[in-house]
Amino acid sequence: MKRPVIGVIPLWDEKKNSIWMIPGYMRGLEESGAVGIILNLSDSESVLEQAVRLFDGFLFTGGHDVNPELYGQKKTERCEEICDMRDKMERYIFNEAVLKQNKPALGICRGIQLFNVLLGGSLYQDIPTEFPSAINHSQKPPYDVPAHSVRIIADTPLHKLVQKEVFEVNSSHHQGINKIAKGLEVMALSDDGLVEAVYMPAHSYIWAVQWHPELSLKKEISKKIFSSFVENVEKSRGKIRES
Repeated sequence: MKRPVIGVIPLWDEKKNSIWMIPGYMRGLEESGAVGIILNLSDSESVLEQAVRLFDGFLFTGGHDVNPELYGQKKTERCEEICDMRDKMERYIFNEAVLKQNKPALGICRGIQLFNVLLGGSLYQDIPTEFPSAINHSQKPPYDVPAHSVRIIADTPLHKLVQKEVFEVNSSHHQGINKIAKGLEVMALSDDGLVEAVYMPAHSYIWAVQWHPELSLKKEISKKIFSSFVENVEKSRGKIRES
């Protein structure tokens, strides 16, 4: 049986004028039975329309801050670099492939923030100044070691997957969910109350986490998250073939 093919949103380096990728995203997909393909950074609707048709699911990676204009705010001095082309690209793919065609999507770091914004929620533009906490949400290297714990909400899909109430995660972000979007449900919280994982019950598979499983693939929970995504992409692809 052919492996499901996942479109992976590219990372962008302004200084080098190039797209790039953290290997853990691709390795996590491959080890879970999928083929990951890095997309070009583009806001061409004809290009993105074809990408929507080609791929079985989409992985929304970390990276730039989401433009605050998308959630009705002005950019503050604490908001870091944004990439308007990436915002446009991801909004198109999320709306056309994920929401309209019910294709599975996994969001990581920026991904959880983007899903929340595109569904009508808002963000803290800078956690240290807008949501002061003793928890270290932006750790220094190495990034595969735990930075803080998260509490898993009972009876959520994540709880059923990992069979734990609390576990340790790495953490590298300065923005986070403020107002949760309608349609999203929280699956995990840090001890200070910041949202760490969400899903969309009305969709076949929209999951997102704030931490970085791609940087901690030796952890069993990280493996389970990638495997859960790929398994659901395969299920979704099977339903499309049957219809």
